[in-house]
This record gives sequence, C-alpha cells and structure tokens, in this order.
Amino acid sequence: MPTFHDTPEVLDRREGPHGEVVLRRHGGRLEIIANGTFLMDTSDGRSERLLVDAALAALPGRDHPDVLIGGLGVGFSLAHAAADPRWGRITVVEREHAIVEWHRSGPLGALSAEALADPRTDVVEADLVAHLHETSATYDALCLDIDNGPDWTVTEDNGALYGEAGLAACTRVLRPGGVLAVWSAQPSPEFEGTLRNAGFQQVRTEEIPVARGVPDVVHLGIRPG
Repeated sequence: MPTFHDTPEVLDRREGPHGEVVLRRHGGRLEIIANGTFLMDTSDGRSERLLVDAALAALPGRDHPDVLIGGLGVGFSLAHAAADPRWGRITVVEREHAIVEWHRSGPLGALSAEALADPRTDVVEADLVAHLHETSATYDALCLDIDNGPDWTVTEDNGALYGEAGLAACTRVLRPGGVLAVWSAQPSPEFEGTLRNAGFQQVRTEEIPVARGVPDVVHLGIRPG
C-alpha cells in the first residue's frame, strides 16, 4: 500500500495556451508536470547549475556577461546565476504564466525570491522560440532548459528550436564569441552535429554523473567571433 508520502499532492493545475501545467508536491520535493510530461523537480539541481557554470566558463575574460535563461522551471538556474556576481544582466524567458506566479507568490518562491529581487534580473513572459526571433536584445550566453532535451520536447512546436531556423535565431541574439548551452536529459550526438552544421565552434557535451541510468548533459557551442 502506498503511504501518504508516496502519493503526489496536486497544489495547482492550470490550462494555458500550450496545454496543462501542474505543480505538485511529492514527499519533500516540488514537481512541475507539463501536458503529462515530467519536467523537473526540486530534489537536486546539479545539472541546472552546471548549465549556468559551463556557460560562464566558456566566456573567459568577459566583464559581467549578459545571459538569457530559457525556462524558469523550479528556479535553480536563475538562483544560481543571481548568486554569482560575475554575471551582468540576467533575463529569464518563461511562457507559462502559472510558473511565474508559482515563483512570485507561490511555493517555488522559497527557491527564487532573492534572485527575482536582484536588480539584474528581468522575467519576460513569452514563448522562447518566438522571443529569439523577435527580440532586439543580444547576449553573451544563452542557457536553454525548456524541454527534456533536443530529442524530447514538451510540445511539438519546441522542436523548431533545435533545428536550422532555431539555431539561426540563437546565433542572431548571441554576441560574437558568445556561448549557447542547452540542457538535456540524455546525450544527443545528432544535436552535436546540428550545432556544428549551424556554424557553432568548440561543440562539446558535459555530463552529470549519476549512480545509474543515463546522465543529464549540457550541450555547448560557441558563436564564431
């Protein structure tokens, strides 16, 4: 028989323009579920922190580089970036209004309140793919974590981000020598090839070791100077 702690508790459920998004508590962690697909929870955060750290490490010598974080999620990437004084402007693009509310006035605020109050932080409620095509802003780093990876998107239209047009949009908003960092729940050799074909240099994949199973990874590529 499952115990109380084995049964997820739904804290909020919303229907939005991109489908259903759910916040639930499972034991001691909070989880975000989108259209029935598990996105992330508050149990660890190592790979989200690697996403930010690997991007910064790829920008040696830049004074307070500006970063765009694609996806607010449970707030690990934002909180980690805001805790590092070496970053300049921190822009977060999140399309789900419910997720933004869960951070501003809900349970996820415990992770992100300080980061959201940081004067460097700006939260933009928009679809990331559309934002990359439309914005006039440019950045030194793009840290993208809106799916379970290039091969496992939350919604079908997100797939455009990882193809030729999406990577061209990433290149457009990246400053010369800027870094694209993409989180994935599993390695994608095919996406590495796509990055190279799109003109990115120094393409590589960094892994998060796990006790068993496939490791989370961050795919990295540099826009030519």
